Amino acid sequence: MTLFICFIGNLYRMTQYIIVLGAFIVSALCGFISIPAIQKYCKDKNLYDIPNQRKVHHCLVPRLGGISFLPSMVVAFIIALLLLGNQAQARKVEINLWSLYFMVSLLIIYTTGIIDDIIGLSANIKFVMQIVAASILPLAGLYINNLYGLFGFYEIPYYIGCPLTVFTIVFIDNAMNLIDGIDGLCASLSLMALTGFLFCFWREGLFIYCVLIAGLMGVLIPYLYHNIFGTTEKGNKIFMGDSGSLTLGFILGFLFVKFVMDNRQVMPFCEDRMCMAFSLIIIPVFDVVRVICYRLIHHKPIFDADKNHIHHKLMATGMNQHKALLTILGLALGFICLNFLMYNLTNITIILLADIAIYTLFNILVNLNIKKKK
Repeated sequence: MTLFICFIGNLYRMTQYIIVLGAFIVSALCGFISIPAIQKYCKDKNLYDIPNQRKVHHCLVPRLGGISFLPSMVVAFIIALLLLGNQAQARKVEINLWSLYFMVSLLIIYTTGIIDDIIGLSANIKFVMQIVAASILPLAGLYINNLYGLFGFYEIPYYIGCPLTVFTIVFIDNAMNLIDGIDGLCASLSLMALTGFLFCFWREGLFIYCVLIAGLMGVLIPYLYHNIFGTTEKGNKIFMGDSGSLTLGFILGFLFVKFVMDNRQVMPFCEDRMCMAFSLIIIPVFDVVRVICYRLIHHKPIFDADKNHIHHKLMATGMNQHKALLTILGLALGFICLNFLMYNLTNITIILLADIAIYTLFNILVNLNIKKKK
């Protein structure tokens, strides 16, 4: 009897592995089919990312690659749910509830990004739409209610957690949008973070979220292929645009809040959640904080575009786009590994302060290298 139960358990887990992998593959196939079609549409409608002095590229490149992200994820998710059968029926209420709130807010962000890519929107309008979309989630009962000892704070009430949640999601969304400055950077950092969240939610037994994450990860593979290895000469290069970066940022913000929320009816309490979550998005968040501080110190408007982001600075040292990309990805991976190792030795506040010190030192060294080049 025990062997039979073990066999059933292993078969169930194997089925879950196959469904998650299937969602990834379906999404990737959707991307490989849709992205070339989007490239053709952009050429027919003359929808290009126009080069300027702030941007790295010097040729006209189609900018609507991010349109493929949400549809590919949804198609993969729906197919996975159909394969789940009775397992999905057992969680029907939960799935429908989050589909209602999450998809409405995500559609707002996705639509805002598409409109901005096609006709352009002011930074203020995009900021307002991000706040509106982020505010829907606390109304659904999803908010940060525990800081897990960060600066000595643990459980926090709704009236603090609600605005903190909106701020966090909007901040992460903008961070991913602003880090999208060189080939492959935003998508690669997102893929790395999504892989980490896939592990986190799998560990907690939240299989539905693993399917959702795998569905988004899949479409990033064909996008990265076209974005990094595509060329303007062959006509197969594409950028994600705001429809992509805003969508990725919003989903990562949602996953961050969902994972760190202390809801013991869904997940047992675990003290390492905050450390794991912020470690996965540390580079884009730190980059935005540093840029904002720089602009405030030099009395420049916060929302003005410049070439002071981490990828711009690395290229100013003499690196090309690919070397800068690998350096940033290596730095991001280093922070993840370091934080996981440090968590068993100290608390989350010390880890965050150590991360800030390391990132500051890294930027000082980069600045010194830039000065030597001048």
